[in-house]
Amino acid sequence: MTNHLPSPPVFDPRGTVTTAAVSLAPRVRSLDTLRIGIFDNSKWNASKLLRAVMSRVERDASGTTFTRYTKESFSRLAPDDLLDRVAAENDVVISAIGD
Repeated sequence: MTNHLPSPPVFDPRGTVTTAAVSLAPRVRSLDTLRIGIFDNSKWNASKLLRAVMSRVERDASGTTFTRYTKESFSRLAPDDLLDRVAAENDVVISAIGD
């Protein structure tokens, strides 16, 4: 009697990744008077790092406004509606990974 069970699929760790080219946003000449989004990915030290960056920008630029945003979990993607809101409400966004 022969056993005709299907062979399990074999995972190839050398798989290919396809990506679309994305261009970078143009660099701003100055942060003066801009609406700056502060995007915290909720990792342990991200908030600390972003507070230091905000302090530096406040010292060096004039008339800027800040709006803070925080992801619910660093291990999950940010929801599209949050990303859309961040993009619509700001001229530039600063984010950090604070491991």
